[in-house]
Amino acid sequence: MTAAPSSAMARAWSFAAAAWLVLCSSWSTNAQPLSPQITGLAQYGQPLVMDDTIFYHLLFDQFEGRTNGPDNEFRWDGEGWVGTDTNRLWFKSEGFVQNGRMTDGDQEVLYDRPLPWLRYFDAQAGVRYDLDSGPGRTWGAIGIEGLAPYFFQFEPTFYFSNQGRVAGRIQGSYDVLLTQRLIAQPQVEMNFYSQSEASREVDSGLSELDTGLRIRYEISRKFAPYVGFAYTGDFGQAATFVRRDGGNPSDPRFVFGVRLWY
Repeated sequence: MTAAPSSAMARAWSFAAAAWLVLCSSWSTNAQPLSPQITGLAQYGQPLVMDDTIFYHLLFDQFEGRTNGPDNEFRWDGEGWVGTDTNRLWFKSEGFVQNGRMTDGDQEVLYDRPLPWLRYFDAQAGVRYDLDSGPGRTWGAIGIEGLAPYFFQFEPTFYFSNQGRVAGRIQGSYDVLLTQRLIAQPQVEMNFYSQSEASREVDSGLSELDTGLRIRYEISRKFAPYVGFAYTGDFGQAATFVRRDGGNPSDPRFVFGVRLWY
């Protein structure tokens, strides 16, 4: 009398196992591979991250006129890049134009890559060419660029030439938000050289200083007119070379211009 329930239970388990096997075989038979249109999608239909997407950016941080009353000059300082998140080609350009003469012209092409051990900084290496009304000079360039603590924009660069000359540049700036659209930006640039060169109006050591304070109003993030104050100084023999060519080695000026990026 006790064997019937156990026999029925065994038959029930056998039936359940058979049904499971049939169901699994049905799933495997009906399964279809992903179509080519779906292979580019991740789970839940979201697009996969494309690390090799090409981006670009262009910024003119200084595009301005400078005046001290009797004398006027034009100043530009811009940069741009094209590339991916990890590999970029940078272009940098700056200089002055006064009385039809271009001075301190500096054009650079650099390869840029993030530094994994230094957060918010990229390593840059490439070539610089001094293109202006003076004799041209070609330099190798290596440096870093990024955000230092407290969001200071910091950019030190080392230059070297095949003539045994070396040089260095330190640039820095900081945005102070007076309101969401009104921003004050103190800025400084210092240039150092290993040797004096009269034709380029530079001296060994700290040769040139360009600093200022600009207050801009961002009509949009891409277009911001500004006014401010700038000071350009030349030191040592560089000051003598500037005086010889009719310039002022200590030159404060009122500035007005526009900041553009795209």
